[in-house]
Amino acid sequence: MYNEQLEKLIEMALMDGELTEKEKQILFKKAESFGVDLDEFEMVLEAKLYEKQQSMQQSTQATAAPKSDKFGDVKKCPACGAIVQSFQTKCADCGHEFSNIEANASIDKLFKMLNDAEDMRKEDLDTSNPLKAMGSFYAKSFSGMTGPGKIDKKKMEIISNFPIPTTKNDILEFLSLAIPKAKQIGNFLTKNNLENKAHNEFAQVWKTKCEQIIMKAKFSMREDKKALEEILQYANEIGIK
Repeated sequence: MYNEQLEKLIEMALMDGELTEKEKQILFKKAESFGVDLDEFEMVLEAKLYEKQQSMQQSTQATAAPKSDKFGDVKKCPACGAIVQSFQTKCADCGHEFSNIEANASIDKLFKMLNDAEDMRKEDLDTSNPLKAMGSFYAKSFSGMTGPGKIDKKKMEIISNFPIPTTKNDILEFLSLAIPKAKQIGNFLTKNNLENKAHNEFAQVWKTKCEQIIMKAKFSMREDKKALEEILQYANEIGIK
């Protein structure tokens, strides 16, 4: 907007994102020699300085941002540099497996959360409840007769909301532990006894979570035939096609 020479001086002065008093005096002197209104020039100069500082700050943040190891953020294979689609567990170009990528959460964390919820069962019982003195096992059995109680509903919610694993090892580990829990147990006569009914109420929740994981695995492991075969075997065990 100003004389080309003045614009060049402004650019040079703001190159480092700072404006010293000496630089400011030189710029004002040069602007005055070109007949520029100094009040207007000061406003423009401050605006240009602000823009430069913002630009430098954004550039610094982008450079300093730590490289994410989460699987959903993977853009290139660390072994060959090939572009990798989100949630792939193996590079289609070189076969490199992303075994060191951190999953959303570990299966150990899930079971710890479930155990913590179970430990709350005693604390959650009303002091007037005669079953309190009998311990959590009988309280759990009682809830099996009346339907899922507060603690069981909390555990079901934990399972339902648990993040789907994203690496091959985590997916296979989860399924190996979850598939037995996703199977209905008992026959027509025994499926509604206290123990079987308590298991079967959770079975559908586990099965739904396994279905979600298997669906993702079919996509992410489509290049890993051996792993995909294992996934399909798990799927067959609980009747998922």
